[in-house]
Amino acid sequence: MLVFEYKAYGKSNQFNAVEEAIRTVQFIRNKAIRLWMDGGAKSCYDLNKYCAVLAKEFSFASQLNSMARQAAAERAWASIQRFYDNCKGKIAGKKGFPQFQKDNRSVEYKTSGWALSDDRKSITFTDRKGIGKLKLKGTRDLNFYQLCQIKRVRLVKRADGYYVQFCISVDRTEILPATGNTIGLDVGLASFYTDSNGLEVENPKFYRAGEIKMKRAQRLVSRKVKGSNNRIKSRIELGRIHLKISRQRKDHAVKLARCVVQSNDLIAYEDLRVRNMVKNHCLAKSISDAGWYQFRVWLETFGRIFGRITVAVNPAYTSQECSSCGVIVKKSLSTRTHSCQCGCELGRDHNAALNILTKAIGTAGHVGTSILDIGIAQGDSSSTVTGANL
Repeated sequence: MLVFEYKAYGKSNQFNAVEEAIRTVQFIRNKAIRLWMDGGAKSCYDLNKYCAVLAKEFSFASQLNSMARQAAAERAWASIQRFYDNCKGKIAGKKGFPQFQKDNRSVEYKTSGWALSDDRKSITFTDRKGIGKLKLKGTRDLNFYQLCQIKRVRLVKRADGYYVQFCISVDRTEILPATGNTIGLDVGLASFYTDSNGLEVENPKFYRAGEIKMKRAQRLVSRKVKGSNNRIKSRIELGRIHLKISRQRKDHAVKLARCVVQSNDLIAYEDLRVRNMVKNHCLAKSISDAGWYQFRVWLETFGRIFGRITVAVNPAYTSQECSSCGVIVKKSLSTRTHSCQCGCELGRDHNAALNILTKAIGTAGHVGTSILDIGIAQGDSSSTVTGANL
């Protein structure tokens, strides 16, 4: 599945209609959650039927496309199903009980309620919300895909405007020649990661860099009167700063992950539980700013696309164990150099990266000169956990 995003351009009354559609989606989703809480829905099918009842009862709900109403109900059922799965799986802590939505920012259409122009540079929404024709501006060309391949169309509100997303059903695979290289990655805060070759990639720290502007914008929001137009403008400006930081972090993760995957046949990394790590209030901001999990997600995504092996390794003792002789050398977080009695002296992160690669190779077996010999060149199972037999 590919997701193409385009900036939408239109008149103010059109964007007011988009806002109304988004509020309607939020209303339907919350009504569906309430129906489930009252015991009136046992499946997603029950919620879909309830959409027709809401359309008859409320005129503003009937103005929204029927498939868009069903998509809103499916969002509600997704949160309910996730809660059920967490309960059955006995997930520790909170199970994620479905909550009422307060600030919805998107509306999703399926295969009806919209029509693309012949040149694919504009889209017209045909339901009775009155959105009409919106111009599209983006770098991706939709002419390469058939209309039947577009399964979902989303209208998304962000701090800097409105966007249209197209969910295209297509399998993206690219076969690259084998490089014969393997690499282990140890992520950190001093440097974004240190690989098994000793290379350190600088941590960009986008949040820290934009923190001064962010604090100033937050003060301006606090000074304005609640409900005033000036407060709304200040909130939009604060949202733009946060949006820029998130885009910078994503761009960094995508480009770095793509470079790593294309340059190596096997990529090993730590199977970190970032959700648990951010409970340390002293390091939570720095860990969140680094974006380790987002980097891992893109490593696995590009691993499937380019047919590379990505292995998640248990991080236990990777920093303490000597990469040369295997002896455990205890060290605190402040100790940045690994020094062993066998004479091995390396940087702490470099030593950890070597251990991660060693564990991954022990899990995946011998990596030859061709990934095709391993039988997963198409990326059917590009991410594995420690102990799996490849």
